[in-house]
Amino acid sequence: MQNAKNSAPNNSIIQPAGFYIVALSSMPYNNIYVMFLTVLYVITVICNVFLITIIFYDHRLHVPKFMAVGNLALVDLVLSTSLVPGMIKTYLVLDNFVPFKLCLLQMYIYYGFLFLESFSICVLSYDRFVAICLPLRQESINTNTRMAYIIVAIWIFGFTTVLYGTSSILTLSFCDSLQIKSYFCDYTPVLRLACSDTTHPWNFATALTILFIVVPLIFIFFTYMGILIAVFRMKNNQSRYKALATCTEHLTLVAIFYIPIFIIFNLTFFGFSWNYNVGLVCLSLSSLIPPCVNPIIYSLKTKQIRDRIYSLLTHRLSVHPLKNAH
Repeated sequence: MQNAKNSAPNNSIIQPAGFYIVALSSMPYNNIYVMFLTVLYVITVICNVFLITIIFYDHRLHVPKFMAVGNLALVDLVLSTSLVPGMIKTYLVLDNFVPFKLCLLQMYIYYGFLFLESFSICVLSYDRFVAICLPLRQESINTNTRMAYIIVAIWIFGFTTVLYGTSSILTLSFCDSLQIKSYFCDYTPVLRLACSDTTHPWNFATALTILFIVVPLIFIFFTYMGILIAVFRMKNNQSRYKALATCTEHLTLVAIFYIPIFIIFNLTFFGFSWNYNVGLVCLSLSSLIPPCVNPIIYSLKTKQIRDRIYSLLTHRLSVHPLKNAH
């Protein structure tokens, strides 16, 4: 079959039946590590579904801020789902073959929702900026309709942009190794397997990475510069503290998501050498820890969510004794 492919005309595109995921296979106790990620995934699903359910059913939470929080929870849920079931299949079920089209689908979903994760955090910074810097105009500027338009816009922009990058794989030929040195169908390791010119896909991937990391960080930086200016103009220290306290959960999300990715990107970009397995572990954790931690942060640090959880628990406790009495 390999000979038949190599005998094809030079202008034809050689697409394989699929790829083999081989990363982490040389790492000691890789099955235990994947089991740890599976537990992390289960916690992610439970927490994010719980948060989405609370926001959906409590009409008091149908406001722009919690529309953005619910959107982030949905993105977290799908992002982690795009990775962990495939890792379970590869390392626990011991089936590391991924069909070509399924590989592209996983790549598209992962990068689409990673892009959305980044820009969803930006939407939350926009919400904090309007709430603190323009409090008197907040209800007229940051309406539910406008927030819905913003969320829909980033979804369309994200998936359209990532679709162009993923579809570029269809124009490449793969004539040699089909072993992907990553823990999933990752864009860069797949590009390295191609035996045709990959200049354009590499340039597009670099531009998309800058768009994905640098642009959101610049936006968040300027929104928080505006927030700090507005806070220091407040005459009441209690008002200052209250305003800054409302930003803590968002700044925690920013730190957890961007700092690992920023460090990994710079180490890779400037050619620093590090242990291959360590790099893959860092990449996998940077993709899976934020979706797990985000809903916990909002559940514990946001008063409205805490109040709703408390009311649900007290309601349950007050209902069950009545049932037992009968």
